[in-house]
Amino acid sequence: MKILVVADAVVPELAEDHKDSPDIQGVELIISCGDLPPEYLTLLSKRTGVPVYYVMGNHDIRYEASPPEGCLDIHRRIVSYHGFRILGLAGSRWYNGGVNQYTEPQMRNFIFRLWFGLWRIKGIDIVVTHAPPRKIGDAEDPCHRGFRCFRGLVKRYQPAYLLHGHIHALFHDDSERVHQLGKTRIINCYGWYILNV
Repeated sequence: MKILVVADAVVPELAEDHKDSPDIQGVELIISCGDLPPEYLTLLSKRTGVPVYYVMGNHDIRYEASPPEGCLDIHRRIVSYHGFRILGLAGSRWYNGGVNQYTEPQMRNFIFRLWFGLWRIKGIDIVVTHAPPRKIGDAEDPCHRGFRCFRGLVKRYQPAYLLHGHIHALFHDDSERVHQLGKTRIINCYGWYILNV
């Protein structure tokens, strides 16, 4: 399955159909890791005609008043798509009390409350977050530190992928986006990324 993952930066070439557009032919699912305008997700949904699953980032302040059309918020939810089990966890570490900011204990509690669902479906294939796990591609300023509990989630359930945004970086090669923790590939999807699973 070909998945388009987007995060943090609007890429006009994805929303328009011209010769410089990235190859999104055959995309079956779009995942957003947050900090994108809801209109952008609506446009991607309409352009491709495929489902869009998203989590919100710490700058997503308009989603309640203007939710993206044809898109599903998967924060604190487990969804299944073509047999792939997908878990979403929105937001960043708390740093100034803004929207979609959580303390480490709050995020750990969100994960704890999902344990029965995770046990019932016998694990997870893809975790979608806005922030990265702590010490895996995160930063040291209070806003961009990752969550320690994401490391525990990965170690316990060993999903194939953890997809995140939040850390703005320019990559010369897609291999620079990827970190490994056990069996899990942790991918910074800033801008856009094609995931083939």
